[in-house]
Amino acid sequence: MHTTRLLKVAATSAAVVLLAAACGSSSSSSGSTAGSTERPAPPAGTAATSVGAGEGELNIIAWAGYAENGSTDPKVDWVTPFTAATGCKVNVKIGNTSDEMVTLMKTGQYDGVSASGDASLRLIYGGDVAPVNNDLVPNYKTVSEFLKDKQWNSVNGVSYGIPHGWGANVLAYNPAVVTTPPTSWGAVFDANSPYKGKITAYDSPIYIADAALYLSKTKPDLKITNPYALDDTQFQAAVDLLKTQRPLISKYWADYTAEVNSFGAQESVLGTAWQINANLINGEGKVKVESLVPSEGATGWSDTWMIASKAAHPNCMYKWMDWIVSPDVNAQVAEWFGEAPAQTLSCAKATAGFCDQFHALDATYASSISYWTTPTKNCLDGRGDICKDYAAWVQAWTEIKG
Repeated sequence: MHTTRLLKVAATSAAVVLLAAACGSSSSSSGSTAGSTERPAPPAGTAATSVGAGEGELNIIAWAGYAENGSTDPKVDWVTPFTAATGCKVNVKIGNTSDEMVTLMKTGQYDGVSASGDASLRLIYGGDVAPVNNDLVPNYKTVSEFLKDKQWNSVNGVSYGIPHGWGANVLAYNPAVVTTPPTSWGAVFDANSPYKGKITAYDSPIYIADAALYLSKTKPDLKITNPYALDDTQFQAAVDLLKTQRPLISKYWADYTAEVNSFGAQESVLGTAWQINANLINGEGKVKVESLVPSEGATGWSDTWMIASKAAHPNCMYKWMDWIVSPDVNAQVAEWFGEAPAQTLSCAKATAGFCDQFHALDATYASSISYWTTPTKNCLDGRGDICKDYAAWVQAWTEIKG
């Protein structure tokens, strides 16, 4: 398993102006009512009805490691076989953050993108991606059901993408130092923590949701039902908690290597992690860490391939979406990148034990995850136009970090 090649870089708090687009203004779309249980309608668009011959070319934006052509490692290549099978030459633009991916998609130069949940609704409401006809993606049938028709990849029952891979943001700790195993996220939020100055946290506005998730269980009076749908009072409570946490933090990490190095140097002994980070820390052998999903559950990500609303090469994009979630290829991507594959049949193709390590087929584990979803003014829990949109999250994150 080539987990040392994991290159995904977390979303940062850049590009505040672009973040207001779609997420804030879209909430005033027609059809929105204060008590509505539905989201406002996204921009008009129709899904394809058939897939024809490939146009010979495909321009995509992808997380590093999602579209390997052998240039990183000659043994890791699922792009060249795709071109041979379809005639579609793949031109890949690496997106380093979700914000960058949104910006690039707005140029109209790309046919599709591997969007995380903190970008997908921005793309949908910005009119940058089109509905997807899942019937035209045969391998979609055996994608894990718990990844389909979710708030980050569909709106009002309309699908906008094909699930690719997923994972939880776990609580990792060094048991040689943290001798009482933590069971709650309270371990990273306790102002009187004995590990003050040794706690690490994820460096992104979306981390506000981690605080909100914790508060949803520990402060029921706040009535938080969705950590990405926060009104003024709920949002301020989460921000205040993160400001209280700030003195506890040894390092905020956006690049996974920063967390691996921080644990290895014992600058950090406790904090939010991706499972792959914990695996890499243990693989280095400097320290050992344990990881778990605490009693409150966890946030996480589910990445989605989305097709541009004005794709110049739609047939090639549909062929790519089917290819990338085929059993063999999805297994290759998941092992190279370090995540659970979306394709259930990939587990028979992966290295023995890999899917168990990443809980790939565990619906109960998956249900404990609150997947990244772009916050919008029109609340994701159906309360109307009273929630903080992503632009507000970005501004608050800047204030939290000081």
